[in-house]
Order: sequence, then structure tokens, then C-alpha cells
Amino acid sequence: MKSPVHRCRDVEHGRGQGGAGTNCLQAEQRIPISKDVITSSSASAMWFIRDACGIICAVITWLLVFYAEFVVLFVMLLPSKNLTYSIVNGTLFNTLAFLALASHLRAMCTDPGAVPKGNATKEYIESLQLKPGQVVYKCPKCCSIKPDRAHHCSVCKRCIRKMDHHCPWVNNCVGENNQKYFVLFTMYIALISLHALVMVVFHFLNCFEDDWTKCSSFSPPATVILLILLCFEGLLFLIFTSVMFGTQVHSICTDETVSDPCSDQQSSSFPLISQLPPAPLPAAATLLLFNISTFDLLLVIQTVNS
Repeated sequence: MKSPVHRCRDVEHGRGQGGAGTNCLQAEQRIPISKDVITSSSASAMWFIRDACGIICAVITWLLVFYAEFVVLFVMLLPSKNLTYSIVNGTLFNTLAFLALASHLRAMCTDPGAVPKGNATKEYIESLQLKPGQVVYKCPKCCSIKPDRAHHCSVCKRCIRKMDHHCPWVNNCVGENNQKYFVLFTMYIALISLHALVMVVFHFLNCFEDDWTKCSSFSPPATVILLILLCFEGLLFLIFTSVMFGTQVHSICTDETVSDPCSDQQSSSFPLISQLPPAPLPAAATLLLFNISTFDLLLVIQTVNS
């Protein structure tokens, strides 16, 4: 297996035989094009992913929040004899639930940072007026020019800037534009889960000390089943969302997404290089690099001294 330097030398030798008269672009000279050069998709346009699994998961998320609302209000707070306890906890829980659903809706319906689809044309690349040594990454799946740290999502079928991961619970990718809503969503869900667990514990203690028929509007067996299900739901989502919240905060602090290490590891694989016809620019040559592991095409525009 040859090192990247050896592979580059082989390419130089092959290109020398072909009479192209250009040298291989060294790895340290491959400067990715900035995202500012590439016009992003309209942030004001409505964004919704038509994925059956994602839609089902999003609906389940809302139903679970509504179930928690039902148990908290009708099983624990309304039958309570302490009016102040019911008002304070009811206001707090409903506020957090509303903020959680609002954040979920924004995370689901916000463009995560999709790169314009089908803009990797020869004319558009020439209009970018790239500097010598700049590299343009082309995605063969959506035929778009990928800015630095953009990744293709197979579910959204688009390249997403600073894509962290695709979350089925929000039926969307978590990217540059909607990561803050996803962070808020995980935080609010963790808070209402913790709040629900605390109220369940207090309700069980009160019911053990008092008569079960007086501490709930439902029968004792139904009350126990509803509270156990809420306790299981709250514990499960408290652990899950707390881990996700911590991971997202760590990614923001380190400015590194989950997809970035995978991309760095894949970029070290063997590139296959072939020459394209010369671009209609004086003293210019176009190279087409195909990366086996990432299936990303790299259009390299390098000005050559005449």
C-alpha cells in the first residue's frame, strides 16, 4: 500500500506522460472553499422532511408529552387539596411542556443548513472566480457544491452544513441553523421529565399516608398504572435527553460535530485521479478527484503559469 506522497508522485508521472503540463496539487495546498462563497438555500422557505419513520417518531414525541400532561394535571394536581402546590407545579410544568413542543416544532420545520441542490455546474463553478489552490467539493448524490464541514444526509437527500446527525425524533437533521432549537428541546424535555418524576414521588408518598380513593379521581389500580408508566417515561427520557444535551453542549464548546471525526478518517483513503478536458479559461486545467470511501467528487481548479 502506497503512502499519499507515493500516490501523488504516480499521478504526476502519469500526467507528465499525458502532456498536461501541470503538477499534482499537494495535500497541504488543498484549501477548502468557504461556505460564504456558496449561496445557501432560503431560510424563510418551509422545511419539512417527508419521511415515514421520522413523522411517526415526531408524532409519538408529542403524544408522550400530552400523556405526561394528562397524568400530571388530572391524576396528581387537580385532585390535590393543596391549591398553591397545584398552581405552582401546574404552571411550571405546562410552561416547560409548551417550550419543549415549541422547540421541537422549530427544530423540525427549520432548514438545518441545506446546500443548494444541483448547483455544481461548470458555469457556476467558473462564476465563483476561485483563487489558485482552492478546492470545490462536489456531492455526486445531490449534485451540489459542498462547503467545508458539510455532509450528505441520506434521509433528507441533501448536503447539510455542519451536520451533526439526523434525529428521527425531530424528523430532521441537526445542523448549523437548527442546532440551538434541538439543544433547547433536549433541555426542556429533561426538565419536565425530572419535574414529573419528583411529583410522582411526592404523590406516592401522599397516597400512602392518605386514602388512595381521596388522592386521585381514578381508581387506585388505574392511578398506580398511570403513575408507573409516567415514571418509566420520565426516567427514560431524562437519561436520553440529558446525554444528548451534554453531547450537544460539548460539540458547541469544541466546535466539532459528530460527523467531523468520521469525515477526517474517511478523507485519508485512496483517491483516484483522472483528467478532464481543459476548462475554457486561459492557462487553466481541471482535475476530477473521486474519493472511494466518501463517494465525494472534488473539482480542483488550479491556475497554471503559462
